[in-house]
Amino acid sequence: MNTRLIRFAAADGVLLPGLLYQPRKQTREAAIFLHGNGDSSIFYSAERTNAFAEEMVRRGIAFFPFNNRGAGLIKTLKRRTRTIRRTVTAGMTYEKIRDCVADIEGAIACLRHEGYRRIHLIGHSTGANKICHYNRRRRRNPVGKCILLAPGDDVGIYYDQLGPRRFHPALERGRVMVKKGEGHRLAPASLSPFPISWTSLLDTIDPDGDYNVFPFLDAMRGLGLSKRPLFRDYRLLKKPTLSLFGANDEFCFGDVPRCVDLLRAHAAVPRRFEGVVLPDANHGFGGHEREAGAIMAEFLRG
Repeated sequence: MNTRLIRFAAADGVLLPGLLYQPRKQTREAAIFLHGNGDSSIFYSAERTNAFAEEMVRRGIAFFPFNNRGAGLIKTLKRRTRTIRRTVTAGMTYEKIRDCVADIEGAIACLRHEGYRRIHLIGHSTGANKICHYNRRRRRNPVGKCILLAPGDDVGIYYDQLGPRRFHPALERGRVMVKKGEGHRLAPASLSPFPISWTSLLDTIDPDGDYNVFPFLDAMRGLGLSKRPLFRDYRLLKKPTLSLFGANDEFCFGDVPRCVDLLRAHAAVPRRFEGVVLPDANHGFGGHEREAGAIMAEFLRG
């Protein structure tokens, strides 16, 4: 296969790096890969990135993983528009999920410029949240199929780790800091294993916010954290969708089958939903990258 390092502009001009893996035989079909949060990077997950690419290319599908503006913890990125060029502070520490819309639009435009016309989205972990958020913001979009790879419940994870006595005060504190215009300040290390601004933390843990796409824990335990309907953004996804989990996913609260059942139950078009659990695999599919890649590629090709 042919592999190229590409730098492209998101819809708002932020420049992002990606890798385009292309079959030697010309194709018009490609899959975009959206990595997860938490200091993630397609370049630092080379074994998984390459394995997924090889399985896609083997089946005649180009593969385009890229680092979105939330990659790493704190980054300085260039932003280019017609009139000005400047830098922006990015990285997981300051990212908001709504930023993904411009990133995905830029990736799609890049692939179209390369001649691809049938384009799919694959989102790993919080990358799956971004697929659903993008789909809500851009209801008329050119995406063919979607793959939710180990979708996660960040609100539930924080709630489970902090407990109600710490979770609710943290949520309220985040709202106060953002309202005061101090959302750029870092939240205490006791609330997150990574440095994270109050704005980004609030965006991530707000039960009524944009990140709460897969409220597995709320649904499992009947916590009533969200005032809005559960799985509201996910239920707008009417495209053919595969959700692939590892049987040992450490972020599924000990019940992967229940997570799959919840997605099946809330699917907008049940006949277009497929849920698969890969035995022995964890959240990152370590040691099972090729198996996961083959399952995804077969779904897209089908």
